[in-house]
Amino acid sequence: MNAGQKISNYLQQFKTQLLASEWPQLSAHEEPPLRAELFSVEQMAQHGKALAASHPLASGRAPDQLLARLAANEATLVEACQLLTKAVTENRVISPAGEWLLDNFYLIEEQICTAKRHLPKGYSRELPRLSHGPSAGRPRVYDIALEAVAHGDGRVDDETLSRFVAAYQTVTPLKIGELWAIPIMLRLAVIENLRRVAVLIAAGWVERSMAGRWADLMTETAENDAKSLILVIADMAHSNPPMTSAFVAELARRLKGRGPALALPLTWIEQRLAESGLTIDQLVQAENQQQAADQVSISNSIGSLRMLGAMDWRDFVETMSVVEQTLREDPAGVYGRMDFATRDRYRHATENLAKKGRFTEVEVARQAVELAKAGMAGKAGRTGHVGFYLIDKGLPEIERAAEVLNSLNDLLRRKLARHPLLVYLGAIGLITAILTGGFLALAPVFAMPQWAWLPITLLAVLASSQLAVALVNWLATLLVTTKPLPRMDFSTGIPPTFQTLVVVPTMLTSAAGIEDLVEALEVRFLANRDPSLYFALLTDFGDAAQESLVADAPLLALAEAKIAELNEKYGGDAAILQAAGDDHRYKGWPQENGSNDWPQEHRDDAGSCGQPEKTPIFFLFHRPRRWNAAQGVTSASAASLPI
Repeated sequence: MNAGQKISNYLQQFKTQLLASEWPQLSAHEEPPLRAELFSVEQMAQHGKALAASHPLASGRAPDQLLARLAANEATLVEACQLLTKAVTENRVISPAGEWLLDNFYLIEEQICTAKRHLPKGYSRELPRLSHGPSAGRPRVYDIALEAVAHGDGRVDDETLSRFVAAYQTVTPLKIGELWAIPIMLRLAVIENLRRVAVLIAAGWVERSMAGRWADLMTETAENDAKSLILVIADMAHSNPPMTSAFVAELARRLKGRGPALALPLTWIEQRLAESGLTIDQLVQAENQQQAADQVSISNSIGSLRMLGAMDWRDFVETMSVVEQTLREDPAGVYGRMDFATRDRYRHATENLAKKGRFTEVEVARQAVELAKAGMAGKAGRTGHVGFYLIDKGLPEIERAAEVLNSLNDLLRRKLARHPLLVYLGAIGLITAILTGGFLALAPVFAMPQWAWLPITLLAVLASSQLAVALVNWLATLLVTTKPLPRMDFSTGIPPTFQTLVVVPTMLTSAAGIEDLVEALEVRFLANRDPSLYFALLTDFGDAAQESLVADAPLLALAEAKIAELNEKYGGDAAILQAAGDDHRYKGWPQENGSNDWPQEHRDDAGSCGQPEKTPIFFLFHRPRRWNAAQGVTSASAASLPI
């Protein structure tokens, strides 16, 4: 077997390996990179509308094709990079695109692992899929990702993507699950593009290597045995080398200008190309353009992978979600001020209702807003908030409105949830009865006197009940899911309408203890500085046989002085408040209207609170001792709270 045949066989073997991957089995020429007409931001928006109008959806479910394709892409990328790595270790030249691929292959592997982690088996089956077209059977959102990558030559940026998806939704709104799937689908699309370009790079390197070996063989033959050159050219012609731009350009580069003898193979190449209306110069130019295009595609795709890892997808989903925009019309004005986890819980509740009912997600969200508006008109408290109908007691109302069909399991869970204590105690009682009955059935109680039955039964019930309680508690942790309470978002600060007082209850026992308490209060303030956040000590004296002790006044005076120092240091005024009894309470709290004036009922007889010019930050609430008849001492526990 001559050198030309070996090279040809090597190329054929490499192509066979590339074609061995699963769906779809296409060669590099049949599966070009994702390169479509480059669109500007405005053009992408127009394309989004056109794409939405051309996307027919299929009913039912289809097999998951994405995981198999991802595995095939990974195998092909690894194989291509192994080939290029071997070439580099042998000090052989590879294209600039190949260098990009090798230098950033670690990032590609990371993104493939991320895609596998966020693409569990069967995930794509839950997404709406297309009925026909090039992406028939695949999720609609995957085709959107392919279009975004294709019209950017592998480059995806947040502005273009946002405009594209927003324009698409002006025609057909996407589901919440589809919006959350966009990041993973874009990763799959970019990896798909990298695989296709990598195949071109690897195939081009093999074809250039083939041309180089033929050129070396011809050069060596022309120098040592010129009369045999015609035989080598015949062998090359017989091997039917690919007339690709990579092969022709490399062969021309190696043979041109090397003498009249080596012009013969180029003449043969020129004749072969003439049959297709091409020339060597045209293919050389095409090869240069191809390498430049491959380098741009690889660099754009690598940049897109970095962008996908750095982009804030939570903000993207909320901005793009039509459901989110609808729920923000909450008549109570609360939804938009909640934290992300709570808003996401509301959106998932909307999604679940749409899955079980006949309404779309947007229609369910609209129904929740309408019910909240009706509840607001009735002025019935929480009924004016959309969350009352999505996750609270108003859920049956929206289920009836959305024609939701609950499963028997859901209905049973709800009935049991209405009587949790009865279910809990009933389960313990039932298990106790079963265990006790089993124990007594095995015990020889009938052979014992009747007076012994009662203590044995009591012991059995006691032991069984302990086991039943432990078993029910364990089952409860498995069967009962926790439901986090809705929360407001105060990440940018506490609004004035939600002013908060942090109170630390403690006892005044020593001067050193007071120093430590005030220092700890200052630390809390420095770690949580907010105009609507205030801090206070709620202090008591220790129990005593009489109402006042000699050491009480100095301790209280020291605490008052330290609180006054904190207010002076950080810009507030001292607020030293004492509770004199149930009928005389000092609130010491800024009014909701923001006024710094202290109402008359909040001053003591001596007017010690006065009217501070500035709102104090630190407060001292002190309770005097009162006689505690049950304990026979004077105790702060008998005094009323000042707030």
